[in-house]
Amino acid sequence: MFEFSWQILIAFLIGALVSAACVWAVFSSKITREIARRKEEVEQAQRSADESTRLTKLELLEEQQKRRKELETEIDEREEIIRQRETASLEKETQVINREDRQVASSKRLAEEMRRVKRYRDAYRYRLRKLTGMPKEDALEAWREEIRNSDDEVAKEIKREVILESEQAYRAEAQRILIDVMQRITATPPNEISATLVDLPNEDMKGRLIGREGRNIRAIESCTGVTLMIDETPGTLLVSSFDPVRREIARIALERLIKDGRIHPVSIEDTVTQVRDELKDSVIELGERSLLKLRLHGVHPEIVSLLGKLHYRLSNNQNTLEHSIEVAYFCSLLASELGLDPDLAKRCGLFHDLGKAIDHDYEGSHASSAAMLLKRYGEDERVVNAVAASHDEVAPTSVYAGLLRVADALSASRPGARANALEGYLQRVRSLEDIAREMDGVYEAYAVQAGKEIRVIVEPDHMDDQEARRLARSIRRRIEDELQYPGTIKVTVIRESRFVETAK
Repeated sequence: MFEFSWQILIAFLIGALVSAACVWAVFSSKITREIARRKEEVEQAQRSADESTRLTKLELLEEQQKRRKELETEIDEREEIIRQRETASLEKETQVINREDRQVASSKRLAEEMRRVKRYRDAYRYRLRKLTGMPKEDALEAWREEIRNSDDEVAKEIKREVILESEQAYRAEAQRILIDVMQRITATPPNEISATLVDLPNEDMKGRLIGREGRNIRAIESCTGVTLMIDETPGTLLVSSFDPVRREIARIALERLIKDGRIHPVSIEDTVTQVRDELKDSVIELGERSLLKLRLHGVHPEIVSLLGKLHYRLSNNQNTLEHSIEVAYFCSLLASELGLDPDLAKRCGLFHDLGKAIDHDYEGSHASSAAMLLKRYGEDERVVNAVAASHDEVAPTSVYAGLLRVADALSASRPGARANALEGYLQRVRSLEDIAREMDGVYEAYAVQAGKEIRVIVEPDHMDDQEARRLARSIRRRIEDELQYPGTIKVTVIRESRFVETAK
């Protein structure tokens, strides 16, 4: 029995060892496979990371190359712009040098001709005294008569060249000053002509504004002096009046009534009265703001109020206050260029249309009314005269009157300053071209620059330079006598000869 138990124990131990060995072998095999799998995953992840790093480096390299090409292209473009500017600058310098050389050559030719004429004069006087025994005074008078009756084409040609070059130099300088002044002024867009739109929250508001049997709309029109136009257009109400002050009062009052919701004749009258009183304060504020913008002081309160009223006035669809401020800036800049008093020039420009805000208390045109008002409140005599002479009603007594007229024309003729009807513009362009074509010797005529310039081409074989110059003056006079136009119109006569030969 005991021996059997040991055999069983030994067999059990052997079986346990065998089982443990089997289990260990199986576990060890699993661990080995897991380690191999993990190692393979790590290697695969490493390969993926290396591939991702390589792609990232390639993308960065491509991006750097692309950015480098863009920078190189931008540098090339900037270098090309600089080269073009340098070339243009060199060309301008060359033109200036050539012009100076021509002027020097003309002066030399003129001096040489004068010396030659002097030699001829002395020789002529000597021979005249020697042959006839005439006194010196009689010989000098005979020589002058001979010179007046002579037809020296060389002297005429030199005189013509000198005059033309001087006129071109003065014209170029004047154009430079005017263009520089105009470019320093910010353009102001035109305003509405005679109507204002008021937004309505819904269609029911139209019926409430009309009221029972139209009593509300009659009350609004009676209190404000405007015409309300209610049609089928959804969400809008048209306020029509040629008086911009009345139109502004009506617009503000309608917006307040619509917001409040209580619309009846009593509330309409109270609201319009309140808005009219507030607008008076707003007018003073606008006038003071314009003076502050121009840095002017010492202006009478009545003039300040009239300046504010100009904000609600239109002239050829141009806001009159903005136009006056713009003219003041123009006057100041031109006065600075010419060495005059810029502050005095500003006052001339700001007050030149003041008469458009004056009621019937002053008789006469708006220029004369403004001059009378300015004189009454102690403005400088030069300002008063410049305003009065702005429409040729009185003779100018200072240079500021001419300065004001130039600045007023610049502001009125600036592109976009005033809105013109298409039909009127087309008619003016056709009239310009017709006037030019009716002149003798004209081959063709074209209106350019929105009707601000007429270019006339003449036959070079039938007209010389002096005749072309007279033609330009004749066209200018006809335009001034026959056409009505804002600003100025430039007349350019082109006389050109071309000689073409073909070699075979």
